[in-house]
Amino acid sequence: MLGLSRLLLALFAALLIGGGVLAATSGESGGRFAGLILMLCAVPLFIGAIYERARYRSQAADPSRTPSGPGGEPTETPLEPRFRSTNEVFVDPTSGSVMRVYLDPATGERRYREEREA
Repeated sequence: MLGLSRLLLALFAALLIGGGVLAATSGESGGRFAGLILMLCAVPLFIGAIYERARYRSQAADPSRTPSGPGGEPTETPLEPRFRSTNEVFVDPTSGSVMRVYLDPATGERRYREEREA
């Protein structure tokens, strides 16, 4: 499901695409060029708003459509044993949660999980 900001961006881009189509089909000589430029700028916005993935979600978690935790990765499922805790800790600017980075030393794959207080 789209968040409110992504929904607004998708609606804005759709309006720009519609305006581009109207300008391109208006019959004006400059309208075709202006409409084409408007559509070329708006289509990537629309696609980005629809297909953007949640932040910090792994490729394994993304297709499963499991609800995301504060940083994007589901918190209910345990990490695979191949992931090792690192000293890298940061505050996620979106959720304000303290996040810890986990690393698979063999592949370099990283996972981000909310740091829970003991």
